[in-house]
This record gives sequence, structure tokens and C-alpha cells, in this order.
Amino acid sequence: MDVQNATSQSVPDGLAPSVFKLQQTAQLEALYTIIRDKETSRGDFLFYSDRIIRLLVEEGLNHLPVVPKTVQTPTGATYEGVGFEGKICGVSILRAGEAMEAGLREVCRSVRIGKILIQRDEETAQPKLFYSKLPQDIEKRYVLLLDPMLATGGSAIKAVEVLKDHGVPEERIIFINLIAAPEGLKNFCTKYPLTKVITGWIDEGLNEKAYIIPGLGDFGERRYCS
Repeated sequence: MDVQNATSQSVPDGLAPSVFKLQQTAQLEALYTIIRDKETSRGDFLFYSDRIIRLLVEEGLNHLPVVPKTVQTPTGATYEGVGFEGKICGVSILRAGEAMEAGLREVCRSVRIGKILIQRDEETAQPKLFYSKLPQDIEKRYVLLLDPMLATGGSAIKAVEVLKDHGVPEERIIFINLIAAPEGLKNFCTKYPLTKVITGWIDEGLNEKAYIIPGLGDFGERRYCS
């Protein structure tokens, strides 16, 4: 086996056609190994998770539609290129999703970003919307939905429901996350087959407490708490 080019990830059978993974390279697995390690310092966790987030955002932009665009270069020549078909915005699922906003801003200057807070309803045990602040013209935009971890898929499914209630077509939403559990991918893609999912890594699954295994722990706590 060529160790330099090998990765340990196994791909689940029956992966939905709407799911796209980052290219599984040794460098990417090295980044994930660092952020999974419980001994990794908060500073290193921030730095290396930000590297992965930027890769994910770039991949998400690859899935936006483009239209032909002609420009003049400084040499006086004409260049037949492309431009994005429409405006985009980001929407983060609080609180962990906020960590992905900087990566989006680094790639898309002056991008509009909305926020959604979804928590478990103690009476029904179902995801419940507690807060949302979205761009007023969000129904006219392509939306990059940001949340680093996809476990059962409950919060992401609720977030897409909120976006659809605000007029965003399902096919204009791209959900971006660092780590996904097969169970969450199945639930999400069954509910919203037209929404593309961009993930960096698909883990083994969920344990009895619905934690992603091997996972990396609580992303928000590791990012925001020293």
C-alpha cells in the first residue's frame, strides 16, 4: 500500500447522488487527525479546522451554476469566461455554524450571512426554531447552509424547512459540513433529495447517545472554550 496516498475512510454503500465529498487525500486525513485528537490545543484546532472549512467552501462554490461572461484583458484581448449565475449568501446554524462564516467571507467578499438557531424542544424532543435572521431577498439567492457536524440530521432538516418557508427553492441550497454520519446523510437526503451536501469526511456512524463516532467531540466547545 502506498502510505503517502492512502486514507482510512470507507465510503458507505448507497451514498445519495446529492452528496459530494472532498477529495480524500493524505493531507486532508492529516488535517482531520489533528482536529480529532483530544490533545490538540485550541489554537491548533482553530487553525486546522479553518483550513478544512475553506476547502469545503471552495468546493461548495464549484457546485453553483455559471453563465458565459466576456471580459477585456489589460492586453486588449477578449476572454470568454464565466460568472456566477446569481447572488449567494451564507446561513449558519448556531452556534457551531458561526465558525464557518469566516471561511466563507475569505472566499466571497462582502457576502451576506444569515443565522438560524435550532434547539431541541424539551416537550416534543424534536428540533425547534428559536431564532432566525435572514437576508430580506434570500428567496432570490443561492444559499450555502453551514454547520460543521451532521449527526442525526434533525437540525439541518429543520434549517432547510425554515429556508423553504422563506421562499428558497430546495435545489438552490447547498449544505456544507466537516463531518457527517451515514445515518444523518440518509435522513437528510431522503427528506431533501434536491439539496446538495458537501462534506469533508463520512464517519462510521452514531453511538447510543447519537454522538458521531469516531467524531471529534463537541465542535462548538472545542472552538470557543479554552
